[in-house]
Amino acid sequence: MDFKNGVSRRSFVSGLAAALGYAGIGPDFNLLAQGRAAGQGRPGGGAGRAPQTAEQYDALAKLANNENNWGIPDSVMKSMEGAWKYAGRYGYPDPGLNQAIAEFDGVKPENVMVTAGSGEVLDVVGTTFLLGGKKVLGVEPSYSSVYQHATTIKSEAIKLPLTKDYRQDIGMIIDAAKKHQAELGFVYICNPNNPTGAIVTKQEIKQLLDGLPAGMPVLIDEAYHHYVDDPNYATAMPYVMEGRPVIVARTFSKIAAMAAMRVGYAVAPPELLQKMRPWTTGSVNVLARYGATEALKNKPAMLAAKTKTLATRDKTIKDLRALGHEVIPSQANFFMVGLKRDVQPVISAFREEGVLVGRPFPPMTQHLRVSVGLPEEMDRFLVAFKKIMSTPATTTASGRVGG
Repeated sequence: MDFKNGVSRRSFVSGLAAALGYAGIGPDFNLLAQGRAAGQGRPGGGAGRAPQTAEQYDALAKLANNENNWGIPDSVMKSMEGAWKYAGRYGYPDPGLNQAIAEFDGVKPENVMVTAGSGEVLDVVGTTFLLGGKKVLGVEPSYSSVYQHATTIKSEAIKLPLTKDYRQDIGMIIDAAKKHQAELGFVYICNPNNPTGAIVTKQEIKQLLDGLPAGMPVLIDEAYHHYVDDPNYATAMPYVMEGRPVIVARTFSKIAAMAAMRVGYAVAPPELLQKMRPWTTGSVNVLARYGATEALKNKPAMLAAKTKTLATRDKTIKDLRALGHEVIPSQANFFMVGLKRDVQPVISAFREEGVLVGRPFPPMTQHLRVSVGLPEEMDRFLVAFKKIMSTPATTTASGRVGG
């Protein structure tokens, strides 16, 4: 996509980098790339590698953090570029983001809380409902930021296993919630689940909400909602409008390609948002607000990104299965491929080939999560995959078989 409004993508990003540098955020591109909990797809801590130059980072095939590698649409770039004139102000005209979200999702503005990425939603829900020793109930593997935050605030997580076909067992979750009702602060569902890409069907979501103890808050992470094309899936937004204790987390980091801009939101009943607001940072910047508002208006760009991503995903999965590897069916912009060997040495080997792939997701330590990138990036991935997997497996320090 060409950017024809008088400023190039490179100059825009360079200006943003300068602004972030002035704010004390160093140019550690590796840390920014690796994702929040060691590469889970939201920003934060890195893997301890030395910082890279921009040229080194740009040369990598970035298939680790479930980003939209097609990039930010021109209309969104123009909107953010136009908002630079407010960068030196504490106050600026409201672009109408809350109203745009409400219209996009069929809810009311009072049901919306804008946050610095959906990761902030997850942290705020944890702080709000787990203080005092309460626990969160969910599955493993899933997006473990919720569980890690629970540990940070001296709480705990009750983590249940996936089914044999890598799905979330709703009956088991309901039973555990009833058994541990007095201990629980909320239930966490990632839908589609990260790292498997498997959905919880709309029938199962209803089963869950009808079966949980009355008043039990449920956090439903819909970061990858926009990529789903399975008719058995549906957003949980209507349950919010029914007044159920449901909190839906969404992000602009995936389909909208705004990962580094840090903007997301929660949709929930006003009484739950009232409890959550004191724990938010209110740190969503002016560029992110203007860009996100425009992103919601540009539905054709979202559809185009979805269409291209799913086509690229399905082709890559077909190629991997042709090589004899199990690939878990996915409804997201990533997938998991079975390796039949320890994943950590494989991750390291991909790095040596200039390809970033997902971190380990215990207990699925013989599966590799791969984000869907551009077709040429997936070609690089497949070349590296064949090379790495043709090398005999080695034994790691832990005694497990690696490669």
